[in-house]
Amino acid sequence: MDIKQETTNARGIKFFIEDGGQEIARAYLYIFKNDLHKEPFGFMEDVFVAEEYRSQGLGTKLVKKVIETAKQNNCYKLVATSRHERSKVHDLYERLGFKDWGKEYRIDF
Repeated sequence: MDIKQETTNARGIKFFIEDGGQEIARAYLYIFKNDLHKEPFGFMEDVFVAEEYRSQGLGTKLVKKVIETAKQNNCYKLVATSRHERSKVHDLYERLGFKDWGKEYRIDF
């Protein structure tokens, strides 16, 4: 039996905040479909706020916008990843309704 391949399309949306024309915060939402569910799912990545702008609610504002957009696109779930040492990010995600759902594995190329 051979492995076959079929290309599917995902959509990426970048959300960002600028100050004086300089990007100071960002988050990405990728929307994917698969054969297991009728609705797509969202994947949030690269949530970042420049150090001098932290603790001003910008991360919360961005993540809320990502959640809202995922819902508007009928996503049945939104996945977010974060490194173990990022406890402030984990607290933010949990405050906004995310649950710790397990481990992530990856290979860097």
